[in-house]
Amino acid sequence: MRTAEELRYLILAIQREGNRQLAAQLRPLGVTPSQAEVLRVLDDFGPLTLVGLGELLVCETTTSPSRLVDRLTGQGLVEREVSPGDRRFVSLTLTPDGRRVARQIAAVESALYEQLDQLTAGQPIEPALRVLRGLADGSSAGEALARRREAAIPK
Repeated sequence: MRTAEELRYLILAIQREGNRQLAAQLRPLGVTPSQAEVLRVLDDFGPLTLVGLGELLVCETTTSPSRLVDRLTGQGLVEREVSPGDRRFVSLTLTPDGRRVARQIAAVESALYEQLDQLTAGQPIEPALRVLRGLADGSSAGEALARRREAAIPK
């Protein structure tokens, strides 16, 4: 097996296993991993427009995650508010229930990250991150993640 082929399949296997574990832990909260990402992004960076949200999502390949937002609005977790300054803009915010679920999601993610920290303790992770960032560069998901990294840097 070529190194590049193994790398590709290892990334795919890890992504699928991580998503499977995350989905199982989110199931009691009534959200999918993609919905959880929307709630966490709105919690961390909101309020946002639909386009602004789409620019920060890794789970979506488009910049308009309207179906995800529709489901979360239907569940009473996200609300749409028309901008008083410009009625063409709709702002997305978390409802009180949405904030509660976002905090629960953060706890689930924190436990997952703690497991990853334990599995990688003492291993040189930064070189692997540089390789993975290079592979993601130029992709919509890689750009969304880069925007989130930049937005999270204290100013």
